[in-house]
Amino acid sequence: MQASPDIAPYIGKLVNFRRDLHAHPELKFEESRTSGQIAAWLQSLGLPLQRGLGGTGIVATLRGKGPDAHDPARALGLRADMDALPVQELNTFDHASAHPGRMHACGHDGHTAMLLGGATLLARQPDFNGTVHFIFQPGEEGGAGARRMMEDGLFDRFPMKAVFALHNWPALPAGQMGVRVGPIMAATNRFEIRVRGQGGHAAQPHTTVDPIPVACAIVGQLQTLVSRGVDPLDSAVLTVGKIDSGTVENIIPDQAFIYGTCRTLSTATQSQLVEGIRRISTHVAQAHRASAEVIIKPGYPATVNHPREARFMAQVMRALVGVGNTHADVLPAMTAEDFGFMLEQVPGAYGFIGNGAGGRPGVNLHNAAYDFNDDILGLGAGFWDRLARQWFGQAGTNGKDMRP
Repeated sequence: MQASPDIAPYIGKLVNFRRDLHAHPELKFEESRTSGQIAAWLQSLGLPLQRGLGGTGIVATLRGKGPDAHDPARALGLRADMDALPVQELNTFDHASAHPGRMHACGHDGHTAMLLGGATLLARQPDFNGTVHFIFQPGEEGGAGARRMMEDGLFDRFPMKAVFALHNWPALPAGQMGVRVGPIMAATNRFEIRVRGQGGHAAQPHTTVDPIPVACAIVGQLQTLVSRGVDPLDSAVLTVGKIDSGTVENIIPDQAFIYGTCRTLSTATQSQLVEGIRRISTHVAQAHRASAEVIIKPGYPATVNHPREARFMAQVMRALVGVGNTHADVLPAMTAEDFGFMLEQVPGAYGFIGNGAGGRPGVNLHNAAYDFNDDILGLGAGFWDRLARQWFGQAGTNGKDMRP
């Protein structure tokens, strides 16, 4: 494997680019300006690109100089998400969001900049025997943009042997990285429970079937699905985030609505929770002479790292930041990530790069005071450069399996 080019000459440009994206956040499938900025950078590198996958997504392709670089068996995918969140930013620095109610509270601006940095290093010295597809994905935040890109033919039009992604992680100090074999992020479903009773006057509750206490009883019983229904060595989270009912204080309403999410690391446990939500909601409502309708809204699958690709990712991390700064069996998170769709179709792995809360303790992802730590842009760019070079450096010829 050849030595990577020095990232130092590009750091200032990457920081400026990242902060520009932060100041101009765009929500899922609205990333037109973001997509244009990314395309301009990639075109400056001379890379051919395809725009419009999944709406605003981009795939740029870099072919190395080796004799087998056009062989699909020697193609690698590197993915970054690029959408923002509907959050009102509290920061007051110069690059704070210029758009009320929108901000990059999850670091996708940094993910994009890191991958552009990696593309820059690889394009400056393409002395590897293979092809790299740089995937810039829209709509990760609730839009299943990964699936949208796949439905538009991502892996058919750009065949690849493996695909990798990286997420900043405030719980890890800057300079550390993590990955694990198996599930690293949870599967998630959203649910809605519609409790129907019979409304009436607040002074005459005996003539009504009040849906509000029924809804409260359902919420209380739902908590037992995890505390008493899931193996303590397994992981699951069920959260009710919203209850909506009534109009004024002296009227008992006809209906109450419960909204929540359930998250698991396995399909079996996910099915168990869904069945339990239906069972408890129906029977508790019936016990109070009410009825309940349960609507399950499928979300993202678990993000499950493939063993060989995850071990390879850990190997690259150790080479870059050292054994002491690499967590090869990092704890999984109960957050969800639509990269799981990609891993269902193509082998790969998803890892963490320590963000250190940008030097601001207590500020986590999706927080209105969050900001990506620009000090790790160079590390992220160098990681993508090293991962691709090491992947192809370990490759055999004639389409042999390139994974370790």
